[in-house]
Amino acid sequence: MLWYVAIGGALGSVARVSLGGMVQRVTATAFPSGTLVVNVAGCLLIGFLMRYFAEATVAPPSLRALVTAGFCGGFTTFSTFSYETIALLNQGDWRRALLYAGLSTGASLLATVVGIALARPVVLMSQGS
Repeated sequence: MLWYVAIGGALGSVARVSLGGMVQRVTATAFPSGTLVVNVAGCLLIGFLMRYFAEATVAPPSLRALVTAGFCGGFTTFSTFSYETIALLNQGDWRRALLYAGLSTGASLLATVVGIALARPVVLMSQGS
């Protein structure tokens, strides 16, 4: 089971660096938008997957471990979020730091709820209901 988590984590980490870097280059600002987008997307994904896996019996435990603890764990990055918030505070940019922390927390929680809600019809379709 640990190998599945490790493989998923490696894939999630590569996806995080790729997507986060792309978003940061496109936005080209001092605001850490790459990490924000990655964390919100990861919360949406894990909300969806956890709901889907809780209600659908088609996924084996190894797949669940690969995509939740592995991929999502490697994809989202709370440590980077924490560092970037503190860096903004150390630069005296309280406004951006508070905006970033508030958006990251609020949008991530909302994305998790949306992911859970989006999984419901998928679960019902897979069960033939």
